[in-house]
Amino acid sequence: MKLPRRQFLHLAAGAAALPVGSRVAWAQAYPSQPVRIIVGFAAGGPNDILARVISQWLSERLSQPFVIENRVGAGSNIATEAVVRAPPDGYTLLLVGSPNAINATLYDKLNFNFIRDIAPVASFMRGPLIMVVHPSVPAETAAEFLAYAKSNPGKLSYGSGGVGGITHITPELFKMMADIDMVHVPYRGVAPALTDVLGGQVQVLFANPAQSIPYIRTGKLRALAITTATRSEALPDIPTLGDFVPGYEASSVFGFGAPKKTPIEIVDKLNKQINAALADPKIKARLAELDGTVLAGSPADFEKVMAEETEKWGRVIRAAHIKPE
Repeated sequence: MKLPRRQFLHLAAGAAALPVGSRVAWAQAYPSQPVRIIVGFAAGGPNDILARVISQWLSERLSQPFVIENRVGAGSNIATEAVVRAPPDGYTLLLVGSPNAINATLYDKLNFNFIRDIAPVASFMRGPLIMVVHPSVPAETAAEFLAYAKSNPGKLSYGSGGVGGITHITPELFKMMADIDMVHVPYRGVAPALTDVLGGQVQVLFANPAQSIPYIRTGKLRALAITTATRSEALPDIPTLGDFVPGYEASSVFGFGAPKKTPIEIVDKLNKQINAALADPKIKARLAELDGTVLAGSPADFEKVMAEETEKWGRVIRAAHIKPE
């Protein structure tokens, strides 16, 4: 029988007030119906694929469908607000990522506070970007690039997938820390930015490895550095940017969140299952195919990571005076 929405919300709220023993029993029975995972990006993209990898594991282990629902728009803010306003019963989850940390500062007026209104459930991946340049750039290494950029301020341009995205603020952090001047050229997506870098219309791009590796291997792009603190398994010979700009680190972080006040017993159950997935060799291999490394831990660990990401990208956005389009 389908309950009226008001009655359903009343029951969900009442569950949070149950005695500890009852809550534990309720969590043990969870999930007893399908679970929605809201993804703020289009189907078929890297965010969507990653969510499906973890949701499939959860579906198999917990014997209920974990169904992906794509709600695209406003840099994932539409999806986040939908989860913030969902009943805190464990049946609506959010694919959390770096856009949430960025948007907290990028947008002046949101109808929610991400850190306050979303409960961290589990992190599962950290992914790098690769700094690539057109072969016409007279630099074979990141050190040579830095020297050239310092002696030619404003003559180099970098493309991005759009204002405020990870491919925008990652090179902005690089500019700030390396004290160089490059011109930002935003595009409506990374694909057209990559096309113009391949054509030499812009010289630099901080790109997803999966998008750029084929061109690196054919010599159409030159890889100078990885943005993460450690080298990429896919390109082990490429150094990190931190080797040339001490302290530099930038990556995309992914995990699941839930509405605040979701019972801790349910959060812990999901966290345990996701960490079990991350220990599975097949899941590890699948994440490696997505150019990521496992980022396991407790809900508190994920909360700390997202707080640090929010603070870091907030500093960059304010210093660079970045405003959403």
